[in-house]
Amino acid sequence: MEIYRDAWGIPHVRAGGHAELAFGQGQVTALDRGPQLEVERRRAEGTSAALLGPDAVEWDVFARRARIAATARRCFDALDPATRTWVKAYVDGVNAGLPQPTWQPWTPLAVWLGGHVLFTGLPAKLWRGLVRERIGEHAVDLFAIDGPYVAGSNGWLVRTAEGTTIAGDPHRILEDPGVYQQIQLACPEYDVIGLAIPGCPGIGHFGHTGAVAWAITNAMADYQDLFAEQLRRREGRVEALGPEGWRAADVRTEVVEVAGGDPVVVETIETDRGPVVTAESAPLSLRDPAMVRTTVGFAALPALLRARTVEDVDRALDDWAFPVNVVLAADTAGGTLHRVAGLIPERPEANRRYVVPADEDAYAWTGWHPMPSAPVDDVAVMANQRGIAADLGVEFAPAHRATRIRSLIESGAAVTEIHTDTYLASAEPLLYLVAKLDGLSTEATEAQHRLVGWDRRMAAGSTDATLFAAVRGAVVNGLARHPELAALSAPNDHPAIFQPWLAARPRIAYALEHLLRCDLIPRGDLLEIVRAAVEDAAEKDHPVWSEVHRIAPWQAVPTEEDWPGVAGDHDCVLATSSMPGVTEHCFRAPAARYAWNVARREDSGWVVPFGSSGDPGSRHYRDQLPSWLAGNLLPVVTDWRELRSGRGTR
Repeated sequence: MEIYRDAWGIPHVRAGGHAELAFGQGQVTALDRGPQLEVERRRAEGTSAALLGPDAVEWDVFARRARIAATARRCFDALDPATRTWVKAYVDGVNAGLPQPTWQPWTPLAVWLGGHVLFTGLPAKLWRGLVRERIGEHAVDLFAIDGPYVAGSNGWLVRTAEGTTIAGDPHRILEDPGVYQQIQLACPEYDVIGLAIPGCPGIGHFGHTGAVAWAITNAMADYQDLFAEQLRRREGRVEALGPEGWRAADVRTEVVEVAGGDPVVVETIETDRGPVVTAESAPLSLRDPAMVRTTVGFAALPALLRARTVEDVDRALDDWAFPVNVVLAADTAGGTLHRVAGLIPERPEANRRYVVPADEDAYAWTGWHPMPSAPVDDVAVMANQRGIAADLGVEFAPAHRATRIRSLIESGAAVTEIHTDTYLASAEPLLYLVAKLDGLSTEATEAQHRLVGWDRRMAAGSTDATLFAAVRGAVVNGLARHPELAALSAPNDHPAIFQPWLAARPRIAYALEHLLRCDLIPRGDLLEIVRAAVEDAAEKDHPVWSEVHRIAPWQAVPTEEDWPGVAGDHDCVLATSSMPGVTEHCFRAPAARYAWNVARREDSGWVVPFGSSGDPGSRHYRDQLPSWLAGNLLPVVTDWRELRSGRGTR
């Protein structure tokens, strides 16, 4: 096995065989991201509080209740022998690269489960329930918008006479170290570049084998359900009421150790629907395809590495489980692919929207939804909008990003211009109301004129963008206090792990277009809320947007750093999400950018927010940050002669 590094410290691993290469990937990942791997392992096992302290208890309790580790064991045991051997080789490599071997053969599956169990915005079902209960059914769909914690992405395919390009950027919660690992994996069977998930073997989301390239975005599909359980204790056991009557549940007692705190005893309960993920006083069970089908889709990963055509990618993705993704792929023979991949149960529409009763057979899963596909013209865009996945979900992103990307492509914009576009189409409903105001103070009138004449770009150096954000935030807070919406801010009884999805102000902020256009709030009240927001903003100084819109990545052990500012906003193509009305700090942004030249892989580019290394002492810890901030892509090095000679290193 050989490991080389390019100028950015990106690992290029070469081995004599498939299993040996998996070992090498695991080992180099442990060398580069060892502490990150250990945090992810502990989070998946529900033992992170023993390292991180009381702040991690809520997650550990959820991980235990959701039985993430137990499900991972079941899914590992259900793998075909070849894939099981491959995953174990990766784990052996991880253990070889760590100071102490701590990983089990099933740990990569647990890491995948733990990282994606709430990826779908599952708590949105709880949010809809709160809206229905506190305001009414008529208001539920007003909040049906791409929420603050639902990961999304941009992706596009462009086919011209010069060749085909697949490009994009996944939008995820910013984490330091990053959630993607740039890597090249080569053995006699294949030679692949791509973005891997640290802790998981292969390259699942974004890859290029030299003959075929692929990329994904979140399909925004709904494939997990919450069931309202009725439990009773009888003769020393717990029973749950299902369609067939009372049935014994599987009950276990576990202890969460807490650094600097007392241990927490957790009782885990699993019914015929799935594990109970809330307190027994209001038990909700989680039904998930991974648990029902005992698969997380890992069988697709080695098949993707071996893919040479879009047909190969298509067949590999038949084994994909979750998250459910929209996929674009193209090969050097001219083939293209646009499909949805994953497992989605057939069940009533009510299951998608709300918590449903556990004891009624009408809400049972009855089969699996066929995965749709679509032909590809010269341009295909995926940006979490309604499209080929429209029948599979409830909430999708507004069409702004998809529409803007297509427009930029048609205008001949370069990839980097598309990646960094800051036009905010979703500003229009608020600006329309701003323009309707009269009788403003002198200062507010000046602010009004600035906003109406603003170019709608959330540019880093724009003070008008900051002024708009200030008005928007004040409007969000004004709406949150309005009698029609105030009840949404009242406390609820759901576990703390779900509260970020149930906070009223972020939900109002991301549904602002709907709320400003509908008749839920009387128009006179809306105008007064906007008037007060403009008057308030006019009294303050507004620096350039990047001064207030600074990245705020999640860190297992937070550090005091002066994080840089960024351009963009939630609905821009440069999607850098904050929480209007709460903070303008950016918590979600492109976790990577890529541009695959399908015919000439060596002309491809990529970048991640921080660097290839998770070691603060490494020169590759933050060396990609300037390029990421500027929207530049780094060259992809694929020539093994160049790597061996050291010409690609620095």
